[in-house]
Amino acid sequence: MGEDENKLKRAAARSAVRLVADGMVVGLGTGSTAAFAISSLGERVQAGLRIVGVATSERSAAQARSVGIRTVDLGDTPRVDLTIDGADQVEEETLDLIKGEGGALLREKIVACASDRLIIIVHGAKLVQHLAAHGILPIEIVPFGWQVTARRLSKLGAQPTLRKAADGSPFHTDSGNFIVDCAFHESVSPPSMAEALDHVVGLVEHGFFIDLASEVHVAELGGVRVLKRSALASG
Repeated sequence: MGEDENKLKRAAARSAVRLVADGMVVGLGTGSTAAFAISSLGERVQAGLRIVGVATSERSAAQARSVGIRTVDLGDTPRVDLTIDGADQVEEETLDLIKGEGGALLREKIVACASDRLIIIVHGAKLVQHLAAHGILPIEIVPFGWQVTARRLSKLGAQPTLRKAADGSPFHTDSGNFIVDCAFHESVSPPSMAEALDHVVGLVEHGFFIDLASEVHVAELGGVRVLKRSALASG
């Protein structure tokens, strides 16, 4: 990862963290970009900001605790004011997303759906014209009979590949599931495919985040620009 890319991720994270106010319950995303947001939040906490974090992975929870952010389980709080998270792809026209490269898409989506606002932080290279036209869609599936589930995905036009850990064994999520990384034809309709995937037996959750992002903070060489769903709707 280049230092220039890290600077962009840090800039996007700091932009989003400015939205956090005293007393908020904040969803803490997972991944390299979300880690910058957790670090930035930790700096504000150490300066006196009072917040509670809801982590989307064991990794993010450990980082949050290391920088002084108190964390609670999602079930222990009645609401999440906002969540700050990264994304693998952002469709600029709709602000729909693909997430899951970091292996936490199930918990990320649960927390996102429980949040009043989902704030996405990315650098400009993550913006695309059409989701899934290039790259992969992570899909979390149960280990039992995973090959059967993969065949069902193939019938929907996916090309699934089981994600492996560094030692060559199947990658396990924090919830104990597998992930298959799926390539699709560039003409796939993300909303339609998301609906079809919702009915696949053995599939726990998919990486399409449709109609969930409230705003996206995009860091580019010229600065950070903020794309808002409300602006799309009014346009």
